[in-house]
This record gives sequence, C-alpha cells and structure tokens, in this order.
Amino acid sequence: MIYSENEILQYIDENDVKFVKLTFCDLHGRLKNISILSSELAVTFEHGVRIAAKKISGFEAAKGRDIFLFPDAKTMTVLPWRPQQGRVIRMFCYIRYSDGSPFEGDGRSFLRKAMKEAVNAGYCFRFGTSCEFTLFKNAENGIPTKTPHDNAGYCDTAPDDKGENIRRDVCLTLEQMGIHPVSSRHESGCGQHEIDFNASSALKAADTFLSFKSAVKSVAETHGVHASFMPKPLRTDCGNGMHISFNIFPDSDFMEERGVSSGVELKSAAAGIMEHIRDFTLFTNSTVNSYARLGEFTAPRDILWAADEGSQLIRMDAESEDSPVELRAADCVCNPYFAFGLMIYAALEGIAAKTQLPAENESRGRLPSSLEEAADSAEKSDFVKKYIPSNILETLIAHSRKEWKDYSTAYDKEAFEDNTYFYSL
Repeated sequence: MIYSENEILQYIDENDVKFVKLTFCDLHGRLKNISILSSELAVTFEHGVRIAAKKISGFEAAKGRDIFLFPDAKTMTVLPWRPQQGRVIRMFCYIRYSDGSPFEGDGRSFLRKAMKEAVNAGYCFRFGTSCEFTLFKNAENGIPTKTPHDNAGYCDTAPDDKGENIRRDVCLTLEQMGIHPVSSRHESGCGQHEIDFNASSALKAADTFLSFKSAVKSVAETHGVHASFMPKPLRTDCGNGMHISFNIFPDSDFMEERGVSSGVELKSAAAGIMEHIRDFTLFTNSTVNSYARLGEFTAPRDILWAADEGSQLIRMDAESEDSPVELRAADCVCNPYFAFGLMIYAALEGIAAKTQLPAENESRGRLPSSLEEAADSAEKSDFVKKYIPSNILETLIAHSRKEWKDYSTAYDKEAFEDNTYFYSL
C-alpha cells in the first residue's frame, strides 16, 4: 500500500509507532539510516534532517555543503523484526542540499532522472533481480566463521539444505513489508541461496533489493548465522552475483510513429549495454573482491550474449519480442540506483543509434579484470562522464584506487578481503 504524508502521520497515531528510520545508502551502496522520534516526522517531511556528509563514504563530494534527508512517503513500511509495541517504520530518502537541489551522490535522484529520460524518449523500463548470498556458521562467541552453514547444492532439500527455514522467514518478512518474492532456493555453492523478484519500476526494484538485503541480514542473525553478500567469500566455491533482468514497454503511439517493433528496440538496448558495459563495470562490480568472482563458475568474463544458459554476459532470446534482457555480471554489493540508471542510459543510447547485436556467442572483448582496470575504464569513458556528475566520479575513482592500493600492498590479501568485506557486506 502506498501512503501519502498525511496518511503516514495518521498511521503513526493509530498504530503505536515510536520511531522512524530514515534510510539511504552511501556512494558504494551500503545502507545507512538515522532514527527520529515519530513526533518529529511532520517537521522532517518539510525541512529534512541534516547529516554530516564528510562521515559518509563518498559523500565528501558535497565539498562541505550541508545535505539533508527527505523521506519518500511512498516507501513507508513497518520493520517486522522490530518490536510490535513502540513500532518502527522505515522510509527511503532523497538527499538534497539546503537550497532543495538534489545532492549529486543521491542514487535515487540519479535513477529517477534516468527513468524520466526514458519516458521522454517513449519507453518504460521494468527491472527484476535474482540475488545470491551465502550463510556461514558463527563461532561460540558469535563471531562469523568461514565455515558454510551447509554443504548442499542446487535445489537440494532439507535436511541437506539447512537454510530452508531461513529463506522461508526472509520471504515471510518481506511479505510483511509489502514485498513479494517470486521464488527461493538453495544455490550451487555450499551455504549459498538465491531469492528472485518480479519486475517492477527501476526505482522500486532498487528499493526492493536494498530491503531484501536488510531482511536477509536481520533474519539470519535471529537464526544465529551470518549472511554474506561478499561476491567471492570462498575461493574454491561459487561467488554471489545479482542477475538484473529488464524489459522495455514502449508507448504504442510512439512506436507506431517510428514503424518499429519492441523486439527490435530491445535488441538495440541490449547491444547498447554491451557497448558500454566496460565503461560502467565499476558501478556494477565495485570492490576488489568482485573481480575474483568474474570468470569462474559460469560468472561472465567475456562480453557476449546467448540464449542458452551459460557464462554469457547477457542472456536473451533474440527471437522473442517480449523476452527480457538479463545482465549477469553485477553483484549484490553495488549501488543499485547508479547501476540501474547507467543500464537505462546505455540501453537508450543503443536504441537511439539503432545499434545492432553481434552474432550470438561472438565476443566483443572482456570485462575489466580488476578494480584498478575498472576505475581506469570509467575515468576514460565519455559515456560515464556524460551521466555521472564530475564530483561523484572523481570521488568514486579516488576511493577505488585507494582500495586497490590497500589490497595490492597488503601482506595477507585474503585477510584484507575478509576484514574489508566478509563481516560487513
């Protein structure tokens, strides 16, 4: 259910809501929040809540200017894992400067702008996600270990699949939040699981993805296990990816004017993404560890498309006009707002240029092999510079180069990755 601001204030009065979590994510896609008393929400809707930008990773791009969180009433949900007495609700936020203009690092504003560009061009994009994570046992002191929760495989059942009840509780929790997963299962890796979501608007899909991650972490903790979205937590097993599917629904009058079919447009959209994917891989695969996953266990490395299941970058049925395009390279630690937005822009450029798909299984190069190479590609890319504000791009590249340097100079590289990613992602 979608609420207006006044309806939320009424809901608070009638349902014993005491706290409101104002949620956003940093430049790297990590969730952050500030809690306010529910009595402060009316003022917050109007004036926002100031945050210290320099303390948020990537937000130093604001260069000392004050930035404020403004809750989006349409995203209100009750947090089911919080107490029922003195309830807690949560809303995603837009981030603005004191003059009301959007902060350039606000991914929700970036994605909404991309969606408007698509509508102006006559298209509506719908995104769906398939998200993987791995469950690990905790030691007696509660610290996560690198021992998988089970040794089950793809679609195995209990008792081999020891995460069945955890997935069930995640799905039920999401339903209570108004989010409806399509399916869940044990994946191929030890302790690895996947939950899939139906297509929705790009903004809703990104919000859903972040809500899903929060629910997985919270539910896993109640079961005494550690959930990790780290792209490659185990060197000898499958990594955790996020398959992003999208379809395009053109305005019928718009299409009739141009005398083309949606299938033709979708192929050009896929070709546009293939053409620019190296440029924005930094946004879909944002950590050093991301590149340990690519090229292994069917995770893609080559820039090619195919209809059959395999290790292709893009999977699609080119003979069908309504079959979605699936990008298989991204992982669950990306900032979904920037990733989805850049996918939209690349697709629109492909459509505008009537870019042709290469032959099936014909490689058009390879994805970057490291975070350093991805940063180099983004820094040199006219495509990325066209859409990503310069202060944000400079900040993200600087962060990525520092992360790569810290990794490269670390004596124990595996320990560096565990300490940097395993416990927090």
